[in-house]
Amino acid sequence: MAAETEIRTFLCRSDNIGVLIRDPATGACAAIDVPEAGPVLKALDETGWRLTDILVTHRHGDHIEGIPAVKRATGARVVAPAKAGGAVPDVDETVREGDTVRVGGLRAQVWETPGHCADHVTYWFDEARIVCSGDTLFTLGCGRVMESPPETLWRSLRRFEPLPDETRVFSGHDYVLSNARFALAADPENCDLMARKEEAQRAKAEERFLIPTTMGAERATNPFLRSNLPVLAKSVELGAGTDPEAVFVALRAWKDRF
Repeated sequence: MAAETEIRTFLCRSDNIGVLIRDPATGACAAIDVPEAGPVLKALDETGWRLTDILVTHRHGDHIEGIPAVKRATGARVVAPAKAGGAVPDVDETVREGDTVRVGGLRAQVWETPGHCADHVTYWFDEARIVCSGDTLFTLGCGRVMESPPETLWRSLRRFEPLPDETRVFSGHDYVLSNARFALAADPENCDLMARKEEAQRAKAEERFLIPTTMGAERATNPFLRSNLPVLAKSVELGAGTDPEAVFVALRAWKDRF
């Protein structure tokens, strides 16, 4: 039986999440984005892992700022979205929708998931049941729309619908408590959501964070994945039969003002 994929998560900057994913069979290890160099290099030192790859989800500075220093220290290959153009430093390889990236024996499918920004990609490690969603899907939330109509982000979020419940979702930020407050405003009678908020509060007190989440947990508690339900349509003053896309657009606009 193959050894389980190894994961290390840690905070970067104020609320970015650093993620290292390691294939124990080969020793290959990938960082998902590099928000800043120090925490990534510290995590590598603490684990003794050797970084071979940096997989970039999108071009925003708080996800790529540490790449040059980490690449100098490790020689890791930098893989970035082709649509980011020259915005990502030290790129060795670019990827588009349908491409596959390998980290040792691990394989990740590349999805283009625009909405938060035009070049955003998600990495789906199907065999390991791990999805690295960057700033598209968060625990209890989704990314802010910045470079497209909100319908574009809605279509990107629908890419996650077929994933198994046990899929672990690694997002790019820890916004869990603020997301929980909005989610309860939109879905106030959701008992699973109430329990999730309490869990998030305990985690915060213990200096932990609820990342990864799972697709099963998000289906039960994330309002942006539940916009097909009448309770969410009602919360934005739309009828029970309203198209879920329109409910999502209204929810996202409400969250921007929340």
